[in-house]
Amino acid sequence: MRKVWTLAIAVVVIFALAACGKKEEAAPASAPTGPVQEVKLEASNFQFDKPEYKVKKGQDVKITLENKQGVHGVQIQGINVKLDASKLSQTFKADKEGTYDIICSVPCGSGHVNMKAKLVVES
Repeated sequence: MRKVWTLAIAVVVIFALAACGKKEEAAPASAPTGPVQEVKLEASNFQFDKPEYKVKKGQDVKITLENKQGVHGVQIQGINVKLDASKLSQTFKADKEGTYDIICSVPCGSGHVNMKAKLVVES
């Protein structure tokens, strides 16, 4: 009986210490500091709702993926943006002018290879 009580107390102490040791999450290093330009990518089978999305250079941009039909993901090549069912939005700083390819990153069927758009960062 004494061993059971000792084991029970040990388990309670371990849980208590684990709860006390929880770290607070720090804000991301690239947390937006000003206004955020929002861009919604609506994805349906084998296409995005627009062939091109424009954002302003120097702006914080929040990209959101909305799957209207099928299951899709997004990768913006040249910018570290990757979205899928587990992460539907991401904010980044549009600090480099140019045109970036947006592709579907989840195999979605026979038209998958043609599911592309452009992100244009302009001044």
